[in-house]
Amino acid sequence: MAAGNSEVSFEVVAVKPEDGENLIVGRTHFIMTAEDIYEAIVRSNPNMKFGLAFNEASGDRLIRTEGNDEELVKKAVELAKRVGAGHTFYLFIKEGWPITVLNALKLLPEIVCIECATANPVQFIVATTEQGRGIAAVIDGEPPLGVEDETKRAERHSFLRKIGYKK
Repeated sequence: MAAGNSEVSFEVVAVKPEDGENLIVGRTHFIMTAEDIYEAIVRSNPNMKFGLAFNEASGDRLIRTEGNDEELVKKAVELAKRVGAGHTFYLFIKEGWPITVLNALKLLPEIVCIECATANPVQFIVATTEQGRGIAAVIDGEPPLGVEDETKRAERHSFLRKIGYKK
């Protein structure tokens, strides 16, 4: 393998999911990703609305898509184009929470890692070399403003029980 010097540049690609939406972004490595993610979501939460875009890194190098909500598919494709990193997927969801599908996604053999699962504004720090583009870092939300007190702790406990995630 030949060693070489390469220039690298960085770009920030920002996105803010709309109210009621979440975004899951990850790295993956095989063409079956689109179908496998589709199947994992409908098995985990058949009522969830979603749109998926997967950037191939070799072969046809297409953006592969799946989903059951055309607007979310369009949003996923637009983000996939803007980031432009191979072997990455972009999944917008509505009418569900990432927590209901994350374990199913992590169990897919082709998924390497999850970069983020968020409803927050998110920034992808994208590195570009002569070979292509890759996600170098993810900025998810904003920095903390303090430490929770007893009132905020009680609110957290109450909220998790209200939405059914704790008893």
